[in-house]
Amino acid sequence: MLIMIIGLLIFLGAHSTRIFAEDWRNAQIQRRGESTWKAIYSVISAIGLVLIIWGFGLTRLNPVWVWFPPVGLQHAVALFMIPAIILLVAAYVPNNHIRAKLGHPMLLAVKLWAFSHLLANGRLGDIVLFGAFLVWAILTFRAARGRDRAADRQKPTSTVAGTIATVVIGLIVYYVFAMYLHVWLIGVPAVAMG
Repeated sequence: MLIMIIGLLIFLGAHSTRIFAEDWRNAQIQRRGESTWKAIYSVISAIGLVLIIWGFGLTRLNPVWVWFPPVGLQHAVALFMIPAIILLVAAYVPNNHIRAKLGHPMLLAVKLWAFSHLLANGRLGDIVLFGAFLVWAILTFRAARGRDRAADRQKPTSTVAGTIATVVIGLIVYYVFAMYLHVWLIGVPAVAMG
């Protein structure tokens, strides 16, 4: 568990500088240059992510059960993940109404992903992992919306075509991930069969 917690502190800490140390972050970018900052940030994030994955795998070897969720919640997660994946895609597809209306859809996707996985997983390692990401996404979303209001940012332009593309791509990504990649990457099926 300690390895995963260290990884979470490194990864989420690096991704929290805009929440807790915006002035320091801006000073580092100005002093080192944006390219150097991004390189350092990427290396630190990658180290944190590797530790999270390794540590999470270790927590599954000797699981500590906090509660035993009903099997039906696994199906609820599968349903929650459809809008979560569409929100994730909305962060990258240009000119879609979802991004224009909600702002920061990737953070909303992380919130939905983390919350839904908390519902269906009762091991302590799962609770720590998904709980940490949920708290981080809530704080980061709040800070990002505050920056938007302070800067009086206008909503991006959106089109019906961009929105349709976002939903279609999101559904395709969801299908591929749920049916094939989740078992391959995570080791458990995304949807319980039978």
